[in-house]
Amino acid sequence: MAQPGAPAPWPTRPLRFVVPFPAGGANEVAARQLAPELQRSLGQPIAIENRAGANGNIGSAEVAGATDGHTFLIAGLGTHVINPLLSSRLPYDPVKDFTPVCLVATLPLVLVMNPAVAQSLGVRRLTDLIHAATAQPGRLHIASGGNGTPTHLAGELFKRLTQTYMLHFPYRSTASAQQDVVAGNMDLMFDALPTALAQIRAGKLLALGVTSARRSPSLPELPTLEEAGGPALRGYEASAWTALYAPASQPPDQVARLQRDCVAALAQPALRERLTQRGMLVQGSGAAGLAALMTAETEKWARVLQLAGIKGDR
Repeated sequence: MAQPGAPAPWPTRPLRFVVPFPAGGANEVAARQLAPELQRSLGQPIAIENRAGANGNIGSAEVAGATDGHTFLIAGLGTHVINPLLSSRLPYDPVKDFTPVCLVATLPLVLVMNPAVAQSLGVRRLTDLIHAATAQPGRLHIASGGNGTPTHLAGELFKRLTQTYMLHFPYRSTASAQQDVVAGNMDLMFDALPTALAQIRAGKLLALGVTSARRSPSLPELPTLEEAGGPALRGYEASAWTALYAPASQPPDQVARLQRDCVAALAQPALRERLTQRGMLVQGSGAAGLAALMTAETEKWARVLQLAGIKGDR
């Protein structure tokens, strides 16, 4: 029996981790790798639920309003930085309605092409692509996971810095965009490395560079865009990230326990290796580090949006 004044036992039933995007994305990959470790430490099953729609806004709003004490959000850059920058009419406030728990991983993007398209244009490296796009403005079609998503903005920044013009085609999900690049219906895209890795290794996508500041341990032979792109791409960095959030109504002692268990899980070599092999850069910082990242990323992506000429409201 709990002592008078002591926190009530928690959790008392299964937890829900809501991923506010379609199945198969990087946030879901991270959630499904993390959940088994947290199940062991928390003593309750964890259900992963995809609640897609409106670039993550629908699932995020659902968690923001949850009061059951057992519903949490796995999301990041799009829902907590980019969406607020592009719209003043979000159904949630990324700061007031959520409590940061744990930064799980950063997610490099990777510039990929359909191999047949690349061969037809003589593209073997990034500078070849820049030359082809410069020589034939509008010839290349670039896909993304949707307007205003990290995969879109990474491409817009790339086009602006290289002074190239490619036709943008937004899809309803990154997975759908990737399918069309693989099929040859689209020429290229910036994809999340965790979801592109299998297709790159199978030779179905040609990788030209990662968007992170450093090379990915998953593909150490692949240069960064800054390394491969020449002076125009000096300083280019456009990684996404995934994190665990609680509703703002979550009691502090429960948030503290979840944070402690999440950080401990991400320190385990086996889990770190599984996430690394899937293209993620494991972080494992707690609430303070995640909150600081959100502040820094908001400033950075506001500048990117301005540079790319993308305006809200949407």
